[in-house]
Amino acid sequence: MKSILLVVLLSMQSFWVQAGIQSIFKDENGKTNWQILANWSSGTLIILLSIVAVSLYFARRRASKANLELTAIRKDLELRVKERTATLDESNRLLITSNQLLEEEVSQHVITSDRLRSSESYIRDILTSMPLMLVGLDKEGRVTQWNKQVEDVSGIPAAHALGKTLWEAYPTVSIAPEQIQQVIANQAPIHLKQSLRSTEHYDITIYPLKGQEDAGVVILVDDISKQTAAENMLIHNDKMSFMGELASTMAHDINVPLQAILMDLKSFQHTLTNKDYAQQPIASLDQASKLNTILHDMSDKGEQVSTIISNLLTFARSRHEKKQLADIVDIMENAISLANDVISVSPNLPFSKVILERHFEKNLPLVPCYITELQQVFLSLFRHACHALELKMGEAQTLTKGALASGNTTEGGFKPTIRIILAECYDSLWIKIQHNGIGLTNEEQMCLFEPFFSNKAPEADFDAGQRLSFSYYIVTEQHQGNMAVTSDVNVGSTVHIQLPIEH
Repeated sequence: MKSILLVVLLSMQSFWVQAGIQSIFKDENGKTNWQILANWSSGTLIILLSIVAVSLYFARRRASKANLELTAIRKDLELRVKERTATLDESNRLLITSNQLLEEEVSQHVITSDRLRSSESYIRDILTSMPLMLVGLDKEGRVTQWNKQVEDVSGIPAAHALGKTLWEAYPTVSIAPEQIQQVIANQAPIHLKQSLRSTEHYDITIYPLKGQEDAGVVILVDDISKQTAAENMLIHNDKMSFMGELASTMAHDINVPLQAILMDLKSFQHTLTNKDYAQQPIASLDQASKLNTILHDMSDKGEQVSTIISNLLTFARSRHEKKQLADIVDIMENAISLANDVISVSPNLPFSKVILERHFEKNLPLVPCYITELQQVFLSLFRHACHALELKMGEAQTLTKGALASGNTTEGGFKPTIRIILAECYDSLWIKIQHNGIGLTNEEQMCLFEPFFSNKAPEADFDAGQRLSFSYYIVTEQHQGNMAVTSDVNVGSTVHIQLPIEH
Protein backbone atom coordinates (compact mmCIF):
# COMPACT_ATOMS: atom_id res chain seq x y z
CA MET A 1 0.00 0.00 0.00
CA LYS A 2 2.82 2.40 0.78
CA SER A 3 4.35 1.77 -2.61
CA ILE A 4 1.05 2.58 -4.34
CA LEU A 5 0.72 5.88 -2.49
CA LEU A 6 4.31 6.70 -3.30
CA VAL A 7 3.74 6.01 -6.98
CA VAL A 8 0.62 8.19 -6.98
CA LEU A 9 2.39 11.08 -5.25
CA LEU A 10 5.37 10.86 -7.59
CA SER A 11 3.06 10.73 -10.56
CA MET A 12 1.27 13.83 -9.37
CA GLN A 13 4.54 15.68 -9.07
CA SER A 14 5.62 14.79 -12.59
CA PHE A 15 5.44 17.51 -15.31
CA TRP A 16 3.03 15.72 -17.54
CA VAL A 17 0.66 14.90 -14.78
CA GLN A 18 0.72 18.45 -13.49
CA ALA A 19 0.24 19.77 -17.01
CA GLY A 20 -2.72 17.47 -17.54
CA ILE A 21 -4.19 18.36 -14.20
CA GLN A 22 -3.84 22.12 -14.79
CA SER A 23 -5.54 21.81 -18.14
CA ILE A 24 -8.45 20.11 -16.48
CA PHE A 25 -8.93 22.93 -13.96
CA LYS A 26 -8.99 25.75 -16.57
CA ASP A 27 -12.12 26.98 -18.21
CA GLU A 28 -12.64 27.96 -21.78
CA ASN A 29 -11.06 31.30 -21.22
CA GLY A 30 -7.93 29.71 -19.87
CA LYS A 31 -8.61 30.79 -16.34
CA THR A 32 -8.42 28.47 -13.39
CA ASN A 33 -11.74 27.09 -12.30
CA TRP A 34 -11.32 27.06 -8.58
CA GLN A 35 -14.52 25.29 -8.00
CA ILE A 36 -13.44 22.30 -10.02
CA LEU A 37 -10.03 22.44 -8.45
CA ALA A 38 -11.50 22.45 -5.01
CA ASN A 39 -13.76 19.55 -5.86
CA TRP A 40 -10.95 17.61 -7.37
CA SER A 41 -8.64 18.34 -4.45
CA SER A 42 -11.24 17.33 -1.93
CA GLY A 43 -12.05 14.19 -3.89
CA THR A 44 -8.40 13.38 -4.19
CA LEU A 45 -7.91 14.03 -0.50
CA ILE A 46 -10.85 11.81 0.34
CA ILE A 47 -9.48 9.10 -1.89
CA LEU A 48 -6.10 9.43 -0.28
CA LEU A 49 -7.61 9.44 3.17
CA SER A 50 -9.65 6.39 2.21
CA ILE A 51 -6.53 4.72 0.97
CA VAL A 52 -4.74 5.67 4.15
CA ALA A 53 -7.68 4.46 6.21
CA VAL A 54 -7.75 1.18 4.34
CA SER A 55 -4.01 0.94 4.72
CA LEU A 56 -4.29 1.65 8.42
CA TYR A 57 -7.09 -0.90 8.70
CA PHE A 58 -5.03 -3.60 7.05
CA ALA A 59 -1.98 -2.49 9.00
CA ARG A 60 -4.03 -2.74 12.19
CA ARG A 61 -5.20 -6.17 11.18
CA ARG A 62 -1.67 -7.21 10.48
CA ALA A 63 -0.59 -5.67 13.76
CA SER A 64 -3.41 -7.47 15.61
CA LYS A 65 -2.51 -10.70 13.88
CA ALA A 66 1.13 -10.11 14.72
CA ASN A 67 0.15 -9.31 18.30
CA LEU A 68 -1.87 -12.51 18.44
CA GLU A 69 1.04 -14.42 17.04
CA LEU A 70 3.37 -12.69 19.48
CA THR A 71 0.98 -13.51 22.31
CA ALA A 72 0.84 -17.10 21.18
CA ILE A 73 4.60 -17.16 20.84
CA ARG A 74 4.95 -15.60 24.27
CA LYS A 75 2.53 -18.10 25.77
CA ASP A 76 4.35 -20.89 23.99
CA LEU A 77 7.63 -19.55 25.29
CA GLU A 78 6.19 -19.22 28.76
CA LEU A 79 4.85 -22.77 28.51
CA ARG A 80 8.19 -24.00 27.31
CA VAL A 81 9.90 -22.09 30.07
CA LYS A 82 7.50 -23.64 32.57
CA GLU A 83 8.07 -27.06 31.07
CA ARG A 84 11.81 -26.56 31.10
CA THR A 85 11.58 -25.21 34.63
CA ALA A 86 9.43 -28.16 35.67
CA THR A 87 11.86 -30.51 33.96
CA LEU A 88 14.75 -28.84 35.72
CA ASP A 89 12.87 -28.98 39.02
CA GLU A 90 12.08 -32.65 38.46
CA SER A 91 15.67 -33.27 37.48
CA ASN A 92 16.84 -31.45 40.56
CA ARG A 93 14.36 -33.40 42.70
CA LEU A 94 15.47 -36.68 41.14
CA LEU A 95 19.07 -35.66 41.58
CA ILE A 96 18.45 -34.82 45.21
CA THR A 97 16.58 -38.12 45.67
CA SER A 98 19.37 -39.97 43.90
CA ASN A 99 21.91 -38.27 46.11
CA GLN A 100 19.89 -39.20 49.18
CA LEU A 101 19.55 -42.79 47.98
CA LEU A 102 23.23 -42.86 47.18
CA GLU A 103 24.04 -41.52 50.62
CA GLU A 104 21.73 -44.10 52.19
CA GLU A 105 23.29 -46.84 50.07
CA VAL A 106 26.75 -45.69 51.04
CA SER A 107 25.67 -45.64 54.69
CA GLN A 108 24.11 -49.08 54.33
CA HIS A 109 27.24 -50.30 52.59
CA VAL A 110 29.31 -48.98 55.47
CA ILE A 111 26.98 -50.72 57.94
CA THR A 112 27.08 -53.92 55.88
CA SER A 113 30.84 -53.74 55.68
CA ASP A 114 31.04 -53.28 59.44
CA ARG A 115 28.67 -56.18 59.98
CA LEU A 116 30.61 -58.29 57.51
CA ARG A 117 33.85 -57.51 59.30
CA SER A 118 32.14 -58.23 62.61
CA SER A 119 30.75 -61.52 61.26
CA GLU A 120 34.12 -62.50 59.86
CA SER A 121 35.72 -61.67 63.19
CA TYR A 122 32.99 -63.61 65.01
CA ILE A 123 33.40 -66.65 62.77
CA ARG A 124 37.16 -66.41 63.09
CA ASP A 125 36.79 -66.30 66.88
CA ILE A 126 34.50 -69.34 66.73
CA LEU A 127 36.98 -71.25 64.60
CA THR A 128 39.78 -70.21 66.93
CA SER A 129 37.92 -70.99 70.15
CA MET A 130 36.10 -74.18 69.15
CA PRO A 131 37.44 -77.32 70.85
CA LEU A 132 37.30 -79.27 67.58
CA MET A 133 40.07 -79.37 65.03
CA LEU A 134 38.83 -77.84 61.76
CA VAL A 135 40.56 -78.01 58.39
CA GLY A 136 39.09 -76.61 55.17
CA LEU A 137 40.21 -77.96 51.80
CA ASP A 138 39.43 -76.95 48.22
CA LYS A 139 38.77 -79.47 45.46
CA GLU A 140 42.52 -79.82 44.88
CA GLY A 141 43.09 -80.71 48.52
CA ARG A 142 44.77 -77.41 49.37
CA VAL A 143 44.28 -76.02 52.85
CA THR A 144 41.93 -73.02 53.10
CA GLN A 145 41.21 -73.16 56.85
CA TRP A 146 43.48 -74.26 59.70
CA ASN A 147 42.18 -73.33 63.13
CA LYS A 148 44.14 -72.89 66.35
CA GLN A 149 43.21 -76.30 67.70
CA VAL A 150 44.90 -77.91 64.69
CA GLU A 151 47.93 -75.71 65.28
CA ASP A 152 48.14 -76.82 68.93
CA VAL A 153 47.76 -80.53 68.16
CA SER A 154 49.90 -80.71 65.02
CA GLY A 155 52.43 -78.02 65.96
CA ILE A 156 52.13 -76.55 62.44
CA PRO A 157 51.22 -72.83 62.20
CA ALA A 158 48.37 -71.85 59.91
CA ALA A 159 50.69 -69.62 57.87
CA HIS A 160 52.77 -72.67 56.90
CA ALA A 161 49.74 -74.84 56.09
CA LEU A 162 47.52 -72.47 54.07
CA GLY A 163 47.86 -72.94 50.32
CA LYS A 164 49.55 -76.32 50.61
CA THR A 165 47.89 -79.67 50.16
CA LEU A 166 46.88 -81.38 53.37
CA TRP A 167 49.48 -84.09 52.84
CA GLU A 168 52.23 -81.53 52.21
CA ALA A 169 51.28 -79.56 55.30
CA TYR A 170 50.79 -82.60 57.54
CA PRO A 171 52.42 -85.70 56.00
CA THR A 172 51.43 -88.06 58.84
CA VAL A 173 47.69 -87.46 58.47
CA SER A 174 45.69 -90.67 58.11
CA ILE A 175 43.07 -89.26 55.73
CA ALA A 176 43.62 -90.42 52.14
CA PRO A 177 43.11 -88.21 49.05
CA GLU A 178 40.64 -90.78 47.74
CA GLN A 179 38.40 -90.16 50.73
CA ILE A 180 38.35 -86.42 50.00
CA GLN A 181 37.47 -87.03 46.36
CA GLN A 182 34.79 -89.51 47.41
CA VAL A 183 33.10 -86.87 49.58
CA ILE A 184 33.25 -84.28 46.77
CA ALA A 185 31.95 -86.72 44.16
CA ASN A 186 29.10 -88.14 46.27
CA GLN A 187 28.30 -84.87 48.05
CA ALA A 188 27.78 -86.89 51.21
CA PRO A 189 29.74 -86.83 54.47
CA ILE A 190 31.75 -89.74 55.80
CA HIS A 191 32.68 -90.55 59.39
CA LEU A 192 35.97 -92.11 60.46
CA LYS A 193 37.43 -93.21 63.76
CA GLN A 194 41.13 -93.33 64.53
CA SER A 195 42.98 -94.63 67.56
CA LEU A 196 46.65 -94.01 68.32
CA ARG A 197 48.64 -95.95 70.89
CA SER A 198 45.34 -97.19 72.43
CA THR A 199 45.11 -93.96 74.44
CA GLU A 200 44.27 -91.35 71.82
CA HIS A 201 40.93 -91.65 70.07
CA TYR A 202 39.61 -89.31 67.37
CA ASP A 203 36.22 -88.99 65.71
CA ILE A 204 36.70 -87.61 62.17
CA THR A 205 33.90 -86.18 60.01
CA ILE A 206 34.48 -85.08 56.41
CA TYR A 207 31.56 -83.24 54.81
CA PRO A 208 31.25 -81.39 51.49
CA LEU A 209 30.78 -77.66 51.09
CA LYS A 210 27.46 -77.02 49.36
CA GLY A 211 26.33 -73.85 47.62
CA GLN A 212 29.85 -72.79 46.77
CA GLU A 213 31.29 -72.17 43.32
CA ASP A 214 34.52 -73.95 44.19
CA ALA A 215 33.92 -77.44 45.54
CA GLY A 216 35.67 -78.34 48.73
CA VAL A 217 35.36 -80.15 52.04
CA VAL A 218 35.58 -79.40 55.74
CA ILE A 219 37.29 -81.84 58.08
CA LEU A 220 36.21 -81.87 61.73
CA VAL A 221 38.34 -83.87 64.16
CA ASP A 222 37.05 -84.42 67.69
CA ASP A 223 39.41 -85.70 70.36
CA ILE A 224 37.25 -88.26 72.17
CA SER A 225 40.05 -89.80 74.22
CA LYS A 226 38.62 -88.63 77.55
CA GLN A 227 35.10 -89.54 76.50
CA THR A 228 36.18 -93.03 75.44
CA ALA A 229 38.11 -93.50 78.67
CA ALA A 230 35.08 -92.31 80.65
CA GLU A 231 32.79 -94.66 78.75
CA ASN A 232 35.07 -97.60 79.41
CA MET A 233 35.30 -96.60 83.05
CA LEU A 234 31.52 -96.29 83.25
CA ILE A 235 31.16 -99.74 81.72
CA HIS A 236 33.66 -101.11 84.20
CA ASN A 237 31.91 -99.41 87.14
CA ASP A 238 28.55 -100.76 86.05
CA LYS A 239 30.05 -104.22 85.88
CA MET A 240 31.37 -103.74 89.38
CA SER A 241 27.83 -102.99 90.57
CA PHE A 242 27.14 -106.69 90.07
CA MET A 243 29.98 -107.74 92.31
CA GLY A 244 28.00 -107.36 95.55
CA GLU A 245 25.42 -109.83 94.33
CA LEU A 246 28.12 -111.88 92.65
CA ALA A 247 30.07 -112.22 95.89
CA SER A 248 26.99 -113.47 97.74
CA THR A 249 25.91 -115.95 95.06
CA MET A 250 29.17 -116.99 93.44
CA ALA A 251 30.48 -118.73 96.53
CA HIS A 252 27.25 -120.70 96.84
CA ASP A 253 26.99 -121.50 93.12
CA ILE A 254 30.58 -122.74 92.97
CA ASN A 255 30.57 -124.33 96.41
CA VAL A 256 27.59 -126.60 95.66
CA PRO A 257 29.21 -128.48 92.73
CA LEU A 258 32.59 -128.46 94.52
CA GLN A 259 31.01 -130.08 97.59
CA ALA A 260 29.42 -132.66 95.32
CA ILE A 261 32.80 -133.32 93.70
CA LEU A 262 34.42 -133.72 97.13
CA MET A 263 31.69 -136.13 98.20
CA ASP A 264 32.17 -138.12 95.00
CA LEU A 265 35.92 -138.18 95.61
CA LYS A 266 35.40 -139.45 99.15
CA SER A 267 33.01 -142.11 97.91
CA PHE A 268 35.48 -143.06 95.19
CA GLN A 269 38.30 -143.20 97.75
CA HIS A 270 36.16 -145.25 100.14
CA THR A 271 35.40 -147.72 97.38
CA LEU A 272 39.05 -148.05 96.40
CA THR A 273 40.18 -148.54 100.03
CA ASN A 274 37.51 -151.13 100.75
CA LYS A 275 39.33 -154.35 101.74
CA ASP A 276 36.74 -156.56 100.15
CA TYR A 277 37.09 -154.66 96.89
CA ALA A 278 40.88 -154.68 97.07
CA GLN A 279 41.03 -158.47 97.65
CA GLN A 280 38.97 -159.16 94.57
CA PRO A 281 41.18 -159.77 91.52
CA ILE A 282 38.62 -158.22 89.26
CA ALA A 283 36.07 -155.64 90.39
CA SER A 284 32.48 -156.62 90.00
CA LEU A 285 30.46 -155.00 87.25
CA ASP A 286 28.21 -153.27 89.79
CA GLN A 287 31.13 -151.61 91.51
CA ALA A 288 32.68 -150.64 88.17
CA SER A 289 29.38 -149.09 87.14
CA LYS A 290 29.21 -147.29 90.48
CA LEU A 291 32.71 -145.88 90.02
CA ASN A 292 31.86 -144.82 86.47
CA THR A 293 28.73 -143.03 87.72
CA ILE A 294 30.78 -141.23 90.36
CA LEU A 295 33.31 -140.13 87.75
CA HIS A 296 30.57 -138.85 85.42
CA ASP A 297 28.95 -136.94 88.27
CA MET A 298 32.29 -135.39 89.16
CA SER A 299 32.80 -134.42 85.52
CA ASP A 300 29.34 -132.80 85.32
CA LYS A 301 29.93 -130.81 88.48
CA GLY A 302 33.32 -129.71 87.17
CA GLU A 303 31.72 -128.57 83.90
CA GLN A 304 29.16 -126.61 85.91
CA VAL A 305 31.90 -124.81 87.83
CA SER A 306 33.80 -124.18 84.59
CA THR A 307 30.69 -122.70 82.95
CA ILE A 308 30.07 -120.33 85.85
CA ILE A 309 33.68 -119.13 85.83
CA SER A 310 33.72 -118.85 82.01
CA ASN A 311 30.60 -116.67 81.99
CA LEU A 312 32.07 -114.43 84.65
CA LEU A 313 35.39 -114.05 82.82
CA THR A 314 33.63 -113.30 79.52
CA PHE A 315 31.54 -110.63 81.16
CA ALA A 316 34.53 -109.12 82.96
CA ARG A 317 36.58 -108.67 79.78
CA SER A 318 36.68 -105.25 78.15
CA ARG A 319 34.76 -104.78 74.94
CA HIS A 320 36.31 -104.97 71.49
CA GLU A 321 37.20 -101.69 69.82
CA LYS A 322 35.01 -102.55 66.83
CA LYS A 323 31.50 -103.89 66.66
CA GLN A 324 31.07 -107.55 65.85
CA LEU A 325 28.30 -109.29 63.95
CA ALA A 326 26.63 -111.51 66.51
CA ASP A 327 23.54 -113.64 66.98
CA ILE A 328 21.20 -111.82 69.35
CA VAL A 329 19.72 -115.14 70.50
CA ASP A 330 23.15 -116.34 71.67
CA ILE A 331 23.76 -113.04 73.47
CA MET A 332 20.37 -113.29 75.19
CA GLU A 333 20.90 -116.91 76.22
CA ASN A 334 24.34 -116.11 77.63
CA ALA A 335 22.85 -113.18 79.54
CA ILE A 336 20.13 -115.47 80.94
CA SER A 337 22.74 -118.03 81.95
CA LEU A 338 24.83 -115.38 83.67
CA ALA A 339 21.72 -113.88 85.32
CA ASN A 340 20.96 -117.28 86.81
CA ASP A 341 24.40 -117.15 88.43
CA VAL A 342 24.58 -113.54 89.64
CA ILE A 343 21.07 -112.04 90.04
CA SER A 344 19.29 -112.65 93.30
CA VAL A 345 17.46 -109.56 94.56
CA SER A 346 16.23 -111.47 97.62
CA PRO A 347 16.44 -114.99 99.06
CA ASN A 348 12.79 -115.45 98.11
CA LEU A 349 13.29 -114.57 94.45
CA PRO A 350 16.49 -115.66 92.73
CA PHE A 351 16.43 -115.12 88.99
CA SER A 352 16.59 -118.86 88.41
CA LYS A 353 13.10 -119.19 89.96
CA VAL A 354 11.46 -116.64 87.65
CA ILE A 355 9.37 -118.06 84.82
CA LEU A 356 10.96 -117.17 81.47
CA GLU A 357 8.84 -117.11 78.32
CA ARG A 358 10.94 -117.03 75.18
CA HIS A 359 9.38 -115.82 71.93
CA PHE A 360 12.29 -115.80 69.50
CA GLU A 361 11.66 -115.35 65.79
CA LYS A 362 13.55 -117.88 63.69
CA ASN A 363 16.40 -117.02 61.32
CA LEU A 364 17.09 -113.62 62.83
CA PRO A 365 19.90 -111.71 61.07
CA LEU A 366 23.18 -110.97 62.75
CA VAL A 367 23.37 -107.59 64.41
CA PRO A 368 26.50 -105.38 64.64
CA CYS A 369 27.11 -104.79 68.33
CA TYR A 370 29.43 -104.76 71.30
CA ILE A 371 28.55 -108.18 72.70
CA THR A 372 29.49 -107.65 76.35
CA GLU A 373 27.72 -104.28 76.45
CA LEU A 374 24.46 -105.73 75.13
CA GLN A 375 24.83 -108.58 77.60
CA GLN A 376 25.24 -105.95 80.29
CA VAL A 377 22.04 -104.20 79.12
CA PHE A 378 20.06 -107.43 79.33
CA LEU A 379 21.43 -108.14 82.81
CA SER A 380 20.37 -104.67 83.95
CA LEU A 381 16.88 -105.20 82.52
CA PHE A 382 16.58 -108.61 84.20
CA ARG A 383 17.66 -107.17 87.53
CA HIS A 384 15.25 -104.23 87.13
CA ALA A 385 12.45 -106.71 86.36
CA CYS A 386 13.33 -108.80 89.43
CA HIS A 387 12.99 -105.74 91.68
CA ALA A 388 9.50 -105.09 90.28
CA LEU A 389 8.58 -108.77 90.70
CA GLU A 390 9.79 -108.70 94.31
CA LEU A 391 7.58 -105.68 95.04
CA LYS A 392 4.64 -107.49 93.45
CA MET A 393 5.31 -110.47 95.66
CA GLY A 394 5.27 -108.19 98.70
CA GLU A 395 1.85 -106.93 97.69
CA ALA A 396 0.68 -110.53 97.30
CA GLN A 397 1.66 -111.10 100.97
CA THR A 398 4.81 -113.27 100.81
CA LEU A 399 5.84 -116.28 98.87
CA THR A 400 7.06 -119.31 100.80
CA LYS A 401 10.27 -120.92 99.71
CA GLY A 402 8.57 -124.27 99.37
CA ALA A 403 5.80 -122.90 97.15
CA LEU A 404 8.31 -120.99 95.06
CA ALA A 405 10.53 -124.06 94.62
CA SER A 406 7.63 -126.31 93.70
CA GLY A 407 5.40 -124.13 91.57
CA ASN A 408 6.86 -120.64 91.25
CA THR A 409 3.66 -119.28 92.81
CA THR A 410 2.71 -117.29 95.85
CA GLU A 411 -0.15 -117.96 98.19
CA GLY A 412 -2.09 -115.39 96.26
CA GLY A 413 -1.45 -117.18 92.96
CA PHE A 414 1.14 -114.71 91.63
CA LYS A 415 3.61 -116.19 89.14
CA PRO A 416 6.69 -114.00 88.60
CA THR A 417 7.18 -114.05 84.84
CA ILE A 418 9.54 -112.39 82.38
CA ARG A 419 8.60 -112.57 78.71
CA ILE A 420 11.38 -112.05 76.12
CA ILE A 421 10.49 -111.28 72.50
CA LEU A 422 13.04 -111.12 69.66
CA ALA A 423 11.79 -110.17 66.18
CA GLU A 424 12.86 -108.44 62.96
CA CYS A 425 10.82 -105.55 61.59
CA TYR A 426 11.65 -102.91 58.95
CA ASP A 427 15.43 -103.33 58.82
CA SER A 428 15.65 -103.33 62.60
CA LEU A 429 15.88 -105.89 65.34
CA TRP A 430 13.27 -105.44 68.08
CA ILE A 431 13.82 -106.72 71.60
CA LYS A 432 11.03 -106.64 74.19
CA ILE A 433 11.54 -107.63 77.81
CA GLN A 434 8.27 -107.69 79.73
CA HIS A 435 7.48 -108.55 83.36
CA ASN A 436 4.27 -108.81 85.36
CA GLY A 437 5.60 -107.12 88.48
CA ILE A 438 4.84 -103.66 89.83
CA GLY A 439 4.70 -101.19 86.95
CA LEU A 440 6.07 -97.66 86.79
CA THR A 441 4.15 -94.47 87.37
CA ASN A 442 4.19 -91.72 84.74
CA GLU A 443 6.77 -89.79 86.76
CA GLU A 444 8.97 -92.86 87.11
CA GLN A 445 8.74 -93.57 83.38
CA MET A 446 9.90 -90.03 82.61
CA CYS A 447 12.90 -90.41 84.95
CA LEU A 448 13.74 -94.05 84.24
CA PHE A 449 16.53 -93.30 81.77
CA GLU A 450 17.99 -90.43 83.78
CA PRO A 451 20.98 -91.03 86.08
CA PHE A 452 20.42 -91.96 89.72
CA PHE A 453 16.75 -92.82 89.40
CA SER A 454 15.23 -95.11 92.03
CA ASN A 455 11.64 -96.27 92.36
CA LYS A 456 12.11 -96.79 96.07
CA ALA A 457 11.24 -94.25 98.72
CA PRO A 458 13.45 -91.13 98.69
CA GLU A 459 15.02 -92.08 102.02
CA ALA A 460 16.14 -95.47 100.71
CA ASP A 461 19.66 -96.00 99.49
CA PHE A 462 20.18 -95.82 95.78
CA ASP A 463 20.13 -99.20 94.04
CA ALA A 464 21.82 -99.37 90.64
CA GLY A 465 19.47 -102.21 89.67
CA GLN A 466 16.54 -99.81 89.56
CA ARG A 467 17.90 -97.37 87.00
CA LEU A 468 18.39 -97.86 83.28
CA SER A 469 20.33 -94.71 82.38
CA PHE A 470 23.47 -96.60 81.47
CA SER A 471 21.53 -99.22 79.51
CA TYR A 472 19.85 -96.37 77.62
CA TYR A 473 23.27 -94.87 76.90
CA ILE A 474 24.64 -98.16 75.56
CA VAL A 475 21.64 -98.70 73.25
CA THR A 476 21.28 -95.16 71.93
CA GLU A 477 24.86 -93.90 71.85
CA GLN A 478 26.98 -97.02 71.42
CA HIS A 479 24.61 -98.89 69.09
CA GLN A 480 22.63 -96.00 67.48
CA GLY A 481 19.37 -97.65 68.49
CA ASN A 482 16.28 -96.62 70.41
CA MET A 483 14.98 -97.58 73.82
CA ALA A 484 11.59 -96.90 75.39
CA VAL A 485 9.35 -98.19 78.15
CA THR A 486 5.61 -98.77 78.41
CA SER A 487 4.15 -99.55 81.80
CA ASP A 488 1.05 -99.90 83.91
CA VAL A 489 1.30 -99.98 87.70
CA ASN A 490 -1.12 -102.88 87.98
CA VAL A 491 0.02 -104.89 84.94
CA GLY A 492 3.79 -104.54 84.66
CA SER A 493 6.34 -102.97 82.35
CA THR A 494 7.77 -103.62 78.90
CA VAL A 495 11.13 -102.30 77.74
CA HIS A 496 11.39 -101.89 73.96
CA ILE A 497 14.80 -101.88 72.26
CA GLN A 498 15.35 -101.26 68.55
CA LEU A 499 18.76 -102.02 67.02
CA PRO A 500 19.68 -101.26 63.37
CA ILE A 501 20.66 -104.15 61.12
CA GLU A 502 23.38 -103.94 58.48
CA HIS A 503 22.49 -105.56 55.14
